[in-house]
Amino acid sequence: MRSSLLSIVLALCCSASNLTQLDQVIRKADDALGGQSASGLSEEKIIAGLKEALEVSTGKAVALTGKHDGFLKNESIRIFLPPQLTPVARGMRMLGEGEQVDELEIGMNRAAEQATPQAKQIFLAALKRMTFNDARRILTGDDTAATEYFQRTSTADLTDAFTPIVHQALLHVGVVKQYDRVIKSAPGGSAIAGEFDLDKYVVGKTLDGLFLMCGEEERKIRKNPTAQTTALLKEVFGRK
Repeated sequence: MRSSLLSIVLALCCSASNLTQLDQVIRKADDALGGQSASGLSEEKIIAGLKEALEVSTGKAVALTGKHDGFLKNESIRIFLPPQLTPVARGMRMLGEGEQVDELEIGMNRAAEQATPQAKQIFLAALKRMTFNDARRILTGDDTAATEYFQRTSTADLTDAFTPIVHQALLHVGVVKQYDRVIKSAPGGSAIAGEFDLDKYVVGKTLDGLFLMCGEEERKIRKNPTAQTTALLKEVFGRK
């Protein structure tokens, strides 16, 4: 079990160019987790290194999504029209009104890109609240255990932070007017408008995209030994 745990720790945080160096780092971390004084590192410092690794990974995810075209040009997380509007959009395109549909979709993605940077401080707060047991579960969990931790602990705060930003962004770029225009052009559109919350839809898709990117960054850090390190990570997991 310890060997498996150490491999995960190292995949998350260390940089080693060959097997001999990697073995040295494994022994160093093994001493630390075993409470031995030879390494001079405590289990608490190992956990601190994990937290910094997660700060790096979430920071990258926020940077990738919270920039211009971060959502719009990423097919994995691009926000498409709500399923309720798909038939409407198809009909409008057939009538030569596809530009209105495109503007609506672009505006939703721009709103997501504006909201996402707020996640950085919320993720940092979640890291500060992380307990020793939380860190253990992340170290011994699957490839997205940390992302799942953030989903559990941060979704409510992210939703509260994103909602007003998304709402204002949708208003600013004219998405709400465009949405109303599209709805009015659709047969039965008033019924769709009455049961659909555009803000909630965009916020939900923003969260989906952000956590998807967090998961991808987490996998990279776990599997890529050349992942970016900080001073603490070098101290904890650096080569001898």
